[in-house]
Amino acid sequence: MGTPLRIRQAVRALVVRPDDAVLLVRFDFPDETVWATPGGGIEDDEEHHDALRRELHEEVGLTGFTMGPVLWTRTRLWPWSPDWDGQSETFYLVRVPEHFEPAPLLTWEQLRLEGVTDVAWWTPAAMAATTERFTPSRLIELHDRLRHHGPPPAPFDVGV
Repeated sequence: MGTPLRIRQAVRALVVRPDDAVLLVRFDFPDETVWATPGGGIEDDEEHHDALRRELHEEVGLTGFTMGPVLWTRTRLWPWSPDWDGQSETFYLVRVPEHFEPAPLLTWEQLRLEGVTDVAWWTPAAMAATTERFTPSRLIELHDRLRHHGPPPAPFDVGV
């Protein structure tokens, strides 16, 4: 019998403006660069909502928001840390006003230690026109489905 996998529990938010632009963070890892939804690990004593509020405040400066429904889940196995074999994520919908501009609480030095090198709004057209990589890999399709059909009746696994 092998050693059990060490899976970090995490929360992420699909932060959406009224014009359907989504707020993404750029991660520069040694083997890949991807744009992802903001969020991160759940600490031992945190509930999902508390962890997401902390993460959004730290990464993008978002406070005082209303969390929407759970949209998606996924588990990704990859050796990104000596402490973890992968991460299991729950994605929530968060709608923000048109005028929200990200202003991270953490310094850029602190964010870079976590691999974050940029925070930007992406319109559906910009996402479709770029060669940049997104994670989950189906993010463009998933966002398009949300725009046209609303949140899913139940969360579903989006794969890697």
